[in-house]
Amino acid sequence: MDFTIAFFIALCFVLSITALFAFIWSLGNKGKSILHGDGNIIFGEHELGKSEEPAIDGPLPLARGSDTNVETVNYHRGSEDEINERVAIDTSSRLPVVMFLTSALFWLILGSFAGVIVSLKFHFPDLLVSNIELTFGRIRPVHLNAVVYGWSAMAGVGVVLWLLPRLLKTELVGGRYAASSCILWNIALLIGAYQIVTGHTQGMEFLEVPWHTDILIIFAGAMVAVPLFLTLAQRKTEHLYVSGWYFSAALIWFPVIFFIGNVPGIFTGAEQAIVNWWFGHNILGLWVTPIAVGCAYYFIPKVLGVSVYSYRLSLIGFWALALFYSQVGIHHLLGGPVPMWLQTMSIVQSVMMLIPITAFLINMYSILKGRWSVVKYSPTLRFMLIGAAMYAGASVQGTFEAIRSVNYLVHFTHYTVAHAHLGLYAFFTMIMFGAMYFVLPRVTQSEWPYPKLISWHFWLSLLGISLYFVALTIAGIKQGFALADPSIPFIESMKVTIPYLELRSIAGIMMTVSHIIFALHFLALIMKKRTAAHEQSASLNLKEA
Repeated sequence: MDFTIAFFIALCFVLSITALFAFIWSLGNKGKSILHGDGNIIFGEHELGKSEEPAIDGPLPLARGSDTNVETVNYHRGSEDEINERVAIDTSSRLPVVMFLTSALFWLILGSFAGVIVSLKFHFPDLLVSNIELTFGRIRPVHLNAVVYGWSAMAGVGVVLWLLPRLLKTELVGGRYAASSCILWNIALLIGAYQIVTGHTQGMEFLEVPWHTDILIIFAGAMVAVPLFLTLAQRKTEHLYVSGWYFSAALIWFPVIFFIGNVPGIFTGAEQAIVNWWFGHNILGLWVTPIAVGCAYYFIPKVLGVSVYSYRLSLIGFWALALFYSQVGIHHLLGGPVPMWLQTMSIVQSVMMLIPITAFLINMYSILKGRWSVVKYSPTLRFMLIGAAMYAGASVQGTFEAIRSVNYLVHFTHYTVAHAHLGLYAFFTMIMFGAMYFVLPRVTQSEWPYPKLISWHFWLSLLGISLYFVALTIAGIKQGFALADPSIPFIESMKVTIPYLELRSIAGIMMTVSHIIFALHFLALIMKKRTAAHEQSASLNLKEA
């Protein structure tokens, strides 16, 4: 097993890094170093120093009164050619972006309801047991796949498709491939959810959907990358901004990781467990993480009107993520039938993840320093700030969780569940919410109709994930000490967690309500745009008559 796994790891690492480096190098400008560039490239003329808010024109969405002391970019100010070009770039990806974000919200709502049912079953074990499709072993994988491959993946792709034209200063090329990908992706997820609830799974976390259905997701993921390459060929920028590096890497890594993780019949037994956790962690670390970090590097400077503090430091963070993350997932198998050298390598790489985190924190803190007042008025910045902070929190927590003495205590406890939600929800999902509050007004050319709903969404989701994380962290630590004490019966280690599991359910309901509010607000925005378009068409018809 040592040789097989070592060869597999080395091959994947060398191929992925080589291909990524070659791709980034090919984007170099006239032979200049790939480290050439600066953060000002994302700003247009006269935009530096001004806040670009979700509000297309007018006051900041959450501002109380007109005196905000924040100078904003007027979206429709400039020559006619400049305005037309700006609107054309922002709306060039409208169809695939709206398709992906609408689909993402559908899967978020579905996954949220499934998650609440799963949570309630921990302290109401007889809940819905008469219906086999809603038993824990089936509804829990539905929740996982809905939020990972439905919400997270599709929200990330939707935001990236909108950002590509902005980063490359040209209209999106190949949007029809992305729209087709969205349809295929949804078909695969619906088939996969049906297979799970009817008992047809592969029996591995993150890999529950049968491999022949996963082929559809692989093709869908590959099709999403087509607009990336086509639009890159038409780019009008001197160099690729760091967010583009993260997005390009994510769109290249995802189909490869997903294909390798789902190849049937190659790995069995302990080797299969190793590949399972290599896959599970890399879906989070080399797919959703680069997308979220890339969004933070674009939206936070844009909202504040400030260039990134150190452009080269941001690139160091990118390459550190690419080099050190790929083997982090093996720390979930510490103490298991896994070669010691592999466990040790995973621990070392987990510790080395402090490098990209430190680079990210230095840049974000330096950008925000002295500008915290904008958080009061900016929906995007509110969510982004929480997400950026939780990226650091989840990563540092993951580093300590990989240390053997800590892992011995908290592994196989609810502490691990708290950590997973800190990463996927408090970090990634919060950043996606912030990005969507910025993107959708640009795509629809219409502002969010009910600013108060933005506040309700923010506070319910923030308080919900905070309660969720604290409750399960305490439950996990208590559970770990109980499991480690041979004098305590196993059942007592379960009973000690019940009060905290009840709090978990309350927190899950709070987050689900926040998602419903967001989805309804999203529909109101879309309907507002359709109504406005209908009225404009009717007005033109009357004039012609």
